[in-house]
Amino acid sequence: MMEKKDRGSHISSAEAVLLGALAPGVNAPTWTTLKSAFLLLGMSLALMLGLAFSSSDSSLFLHVAFLVLITATLFFLLSWFLSQTGLVSVEHQMQEMDLAPNDRSR
Repeated sequence: MMEKKDRGSHISSAEAVLLGALAPGVNAPTWTTLKSAFLLLGMSLALMLGLAFSSSDSSLFLHVAFLVLITATLFFLLSWFLSQTGLVSVEHQMQEMDLAPNDRSR
């Protein structure tokens, strides 16, 4: 039993994100990476919105505002979905994909 916990604690964040992309469910490192990506996307869209506003081009401003709305809606829906389903552990995802070490002594 200790070997499984030791193996699970030695998984890097990059491996956990890759595992989260391939296995069913969402683990905590994958959700943290997604939140970081949304934060960076929001910052770049805010900069674009400021530039569009300063250029006084209404069609460009409306286009970027629509992108901001799409991004906010997607983040809200992902957060709601994860609050309904919950996060899974990396160890559980490893077991789902048969990557966890088996205890053959039984």
